[in-house]
Amino acid sequence: MHLTELTARGAFSLEAAATFGFGPNQGRPSRFDGTMRLAFAVDGGSGYAGAALTQPEPDGPVAVELQIAGGAEIGVALAQVARVVSLDHDGEEFARVGDCDPVLGALQARHHGQRPVLFYSPYEAAAWSVISARRPASVGARVRAALSEQFGQPFELAGETVYAFPRPGAVIELDSFAGLDVTKVRRLRGVAEAAAQLDAGRLQALGPERSFEQLQQLEGIGPFYAGLIVLRATGFADAVLPTAEPKVLRNTAELYGLPQPPTLERFIELADRWRPFRTWATVLIRLAGDRARRGT
Repeated sequence: MHLTELTARGAFSLEAAATFGFGPNQGRPSRFDGTMRLAFAVDGGSGYAGAALTQPEPDGPVAVELQIAGGAEIGVALAQVARVVSLDHDGEEFARVGDCDPVLGALQARHHGQRPVLFYSPYEAAAWSVISARRPASVGARVRAALSEQFGQPFELAGETVYAFPRPGAVIELDSFAGLDVTKVRRLRGVAEAAAQLDAGRLQALGPERSFEQLQQLEGIGPFYAGLIVLRATGFADAVLPTAEPKVLRNTAELYGLPQPPTLERFIELADRWRPFRTWATVLIRLAGDRARRGT
């Protein structure tokens, strides 16, 4: 076990991160017992990592108990943890964006320390896209969990067993799996075969627009899921794509007092005021509107 910490620049709430409902739990907040548990295939090579995160003081450093397996590199795994909880960006700069937009500023105050929480990697986001397509998210989550338990890596994290999703090499060998039809198995193998192209660093170097276009070359990945991978798995803090979730447009209308959901063109124009954190602002608008409707 390796003990270290991540510094939070600006407001950051680990509880807000842990209850965000990220990755395959998107939209279904998890309970928080003081520890956020992460388990994942490590970027760009071999091995897995498990991490137990705690935050002794509000907005203070995040303590990390990191475990590695299968030859994973500690520095790479820690950088991945920081990306997942968006501690790789300056929250003070995001706060200044809110100073210039009263609506966004009010959301930042109401959801103190909330930052986007990402899928562990573009590879895992693409795999989730294939697994969950055209079915309830709860069904997809069960299939993902079963794959992780059978082919992934377990970690004991603060008294709980958490399984990392299997690395591409194991997925490529799949011939069949309960809960996945022939088409989904083929598409999932295709994601695993393209894992090198789904590296976060590579996609960041390409930029959001080119990544969005290239991801759609994968079988089963259309504009919606390509947008999910770019915005919710790659680590772009400032991206707006030529697609938008209807819920984001609806929430924008409600929060900004618009008579109806904006067109995509109007939304992109409005989002210009959120630079250089257009992704963060969009995620906060989606989350805040959904929480308001749930009364949470």
